[in-house]
Amino acid sequence: MQKLGDFKLPQFFNYPPYFTLQPVRDTREKQIQLWKDLILDYCKTQNVFVIALEDQDFPLFSNPAIERSLTHEAREAFLSALVSQGRAEWLDKNHRKCLILWHRIQEWANIILEFVKENGLENSVMTVEEIRSGPESRGTELHGIDRTVLMRALKLLEQKGKLAIFKGTTADDEGVKFSA
Repeated sequence: MQKLGDFKLPQFFNYPPYFTLQPVRDTREKQIQLWKDLILDYCKTQNVFVIALEDQDFPLFSNPAIERSLTHEAREAFLSALVSQGRAEWLDKNHRKCLILWHRIQEWANIILEFVKENGLENSVMTVEEIRSGPESRGTELHGIDRTVLMRALKLLEQKGKLAIFKGTTADDEGVKFSA
């Protein structure tokens, strides 16, 4: 089995036709599903939040062992399929960068609430940066979370009355007061 660092690649990654968009609808649907699962799994295990469509160096876009690379059209098709499923969002109107949501925003919000509960942080204050990179978040999925994803999850929780976000003089000063 081929690996990318510590990530095990699925069998289809060594099958050249899967690097070319398949013309038969049923085959293409299976191909797209396999790629969606691979992209989500890879991004989750490698803590990747943004994929640039033009990034020729993104490890999943090519397989040197079989001398195959995904075309721009194939990369866009696979990422667009994730977008239509709510598992990704285009960050620009030209579809050049894609935010990958291996957890939906509501799921991230639930992870934050669990983090608060497990660490006894009810009625306490933390900066947004402490949530992303502080000692409390080490070893959790929140450690290294993309700021855009984190802020969207925090805003969702704020709308639900679970916390209050307050602005600082800089982005590093932004804080969160958790409710009980």
